[in-house]
Amino acid sequence: MTTLFFLTLLYFLPSILGKDKKDAGGIFLLNLLLGWTLVGWVAAMVWACASDRPVYLPYMVPAGVRFCSRCGTQSVSVVHYCASCGARV
Repeated sequence: MTTLFFLTLLYFLPSILGKDKKDAGGIFLLNLLLGWTLVGWVAAMVWACASDRPVYLPYMVPAGVRFCSRCGTQSVSVVHYCASCGARV
């Protein structure tokens, strides 16, 4: 009886780990319907362990670089006019 309980806990481990995520319902459905396959269980586990926060990669502008206010073209800081559109940088 305890073996069946632990196997059930192991089967639903992705759902248990992902219960506080915004996609908890999707994780549970994937785990319930496709968890019997190894691929479905692993996919549910990865989804449950993945972060909810979006990943923002900071864009670092090298020193001495300016952007055109009209077209957004990158140019060096000594240029006063954009080479693409002719607007003042």
